[in-house]
Amino acid sequence: MVSARFALVATLMAAACAPVSEQAPVAASDEGIKGALFVAGKFGNTLSKVNLATGKQVALVDSCANPHELAPSPDNRHVALACYGGTTVDIFRTDDLSKVKSIELGENARPHGIVWHRNGHLYSTAEGRQSMFWIRDPLGEGKALEYPTRRQGSHMLAVSPDATNAWTMDLGSGTVTRVDLVLGRTPISQAIGEEPEGIALSPDGETLWVSARGSDMAYALDPQSLEKIKDVPVGDFPLRIVVRPQGDYAVTSDLADGALSVIDTATGARVRTIPVSSREEAEAKIQVTILFSPDGKRIYVAETAASTIAEVDFASGEVLRRLPGHGGGDGIAIIE
Repeated sequence: MVSARFALVATLMAAACAPVSEQAPVAASDEGIKGALFVAGKFGNTLSKVNLATGKQVALVDSCANPHELAPSPDNRHVALACYGGTTVDIFRTDDLSKVKSIELGENARPHGIVWHRNGHLYSTAEGRQSMFWIRDPLGEGKALEYPTRRQGSHMLAVSPDATNAWTMDLGSGTVTRVDLVLGRTPISQAIGEEPEGIALSPDGETLWVSARGSDMAYALDPQSLEKIKDVPVGDFPLRIVVRPQGDYAVTSDLADGALSVIDTATGARVRTIPVSSREEAEAKIQVTILFSPDGKRIYVAETAASTIAEVDFASGEVLRRLPGHGGGDGIAIIE
C-alpha cells in the first residue's frame, strides 16, 4: 500500500511535464442542465469555460503559472483564480474570461485554497508564507490582510458562514488550523490523521469535515475546539472532501480508487461508494478536485491527468459524461 501511494504521487508530479489529452464529451442525459463550468488547467497554465448545456468548451485563455483552486463571485459575474505558481489572485469575467484584476499577496505567496464569500470578500491561503489572506473589496480597492497560520503547507481553506473564522489544512505540518478573522487571536492547530489535505465546512457552520489521504480517513471536527467528533474510514487516498449543499452528505475524492466515498453526515457512516473510473484507470486519470452542482444533484470530478471532468448523477452514481478539462484541469467552479 505504501509503495502504491508513492507511485501515485510520483505519477501526479510527472504528469506536470507530460502532454495532456482532450476527450470529446458525450451527449448530456438531462436536457435541463444549464450554467457553466470553469476549469483551471494547472499543467497548461490556462483557464477554460465549458457550457454545461452542450458539454463543449466555449472559451480558453492563458492564465498564470500553475493555477489551482477557483471561486465564483456571489453574483456569478466573476471567478477568482489562485495562482499557485506565483504570488497573485487573479480575477476574470465569467462571460468572456477577460482578466479584470490581479491582486498581489507578496513574495513567495503561492496561493492555493480560495473562497469568494457571500459577503463579497475573498479569502485565500498563501502556502509559501505560512499564512492566509482576507482580501476586502476584491473588485475595488482589493486590500489584502494577512493572517499567519505559522504552519507548513497551509493548502486548502474553509470560511465560516459569518466570516468570523477560517480553517486551513496544513499539509506540511499535518494539522488543521483555526484562524480568528475578527479578534485576531493566536491561531489554534490540531494534528489530524496522516497527510490531511481535504477540508469542507457544513452549510450551517457546525461541523468541519477533513480528509487525510495517508490515513484513508475522513474526520468530523468541532470547528471551534478542533476536537474529533467522528472518525470515518473511506477509500484509498482521499485527497479532497466536499459537503452537499443540503448538508446531508459529505463526499471524499479517493484518488487511488478512482471513486467517491459518500458519508451520511448525521450518522458518520460511509453509506456507499461511487465508482468514477476503475482502480486500474485511477493512476492514469489522477482524480483530484470534486464539486457539487448548486442544487446538489450532480457532482463534478476533475480527472487531472486525463484532462477531463466527470459529471456524475449523485442519486444514481451514474457517470453521465466527461467534459473537457483543458490543460490538466484541477481547480473547478460552477455557476448557474
